[in-house]
Amino acid sequence: MTTSIDLTEHCLSSQTLISGVMLTVKCDQVQLANGNISQREYVTHPGAVVVVPMLANGHVVLEKQFRYPLQQVFIELPAGKMDSGESMLATGQRELKEETGYTAGQWVKLGLQHPCIGYSNEVIHIYLAWQLLAGQHQRDNDELLEVFDASFQDCLNMIENGQITDGKTMIALLMAEKYLACHPQLIHL
Repeated sequence: MTTSIDLTEHCLSSQTLISGVMLTVKCDQVQLANGNISQREYVTHPGAVVVVPMLANGHVVLEKQFRYPLQQVFIELPAGKMDSGESMLATGQRELKEETGYTAGQWVKLGLQHPCIGYSNEVIHIYLAWQLLAGQHQRDNDELLEVFDASFQDCLNMIENGQITDGKTMIALLMAEKYLACHPQLIHL
């Protein structure tokens, strides 16, 4: 049996550089496990949820949305940040309804991901939702997107050919693929 080395870094001081509406940028002085002192700059994030919404025909509900930092339209799954005091499931249910108009009768948590471990504490929780009922979306005034659906295989093909490059969407679809392979009775693809 091998012995693990303690790699923990300990905060000596912390400074908030920028505090925005959703994100905060911090700079901490830390002591490394070897005793050296270093600096860590990072972004704090409230956490988020991404949903893989499956229609009865096995298609996935997707969105096209312009993302300002990269100046392009991306294909994504419905997702959004958690509000203070809101559960992960409640966030997923809210975001699915707000962005697409759909509600879901069945939900299962597939897991989570840490998308930016080098510079953020963001955690994205991943859900699969099915037994969808269509309704009216409730988007914010600054939220413009196009909702469409595609077969699950088409979604996987879009990952392979570079049409889907959003990390949370790629991970969520691949996790859903694994889950559905073990539970084929849920949704017939």
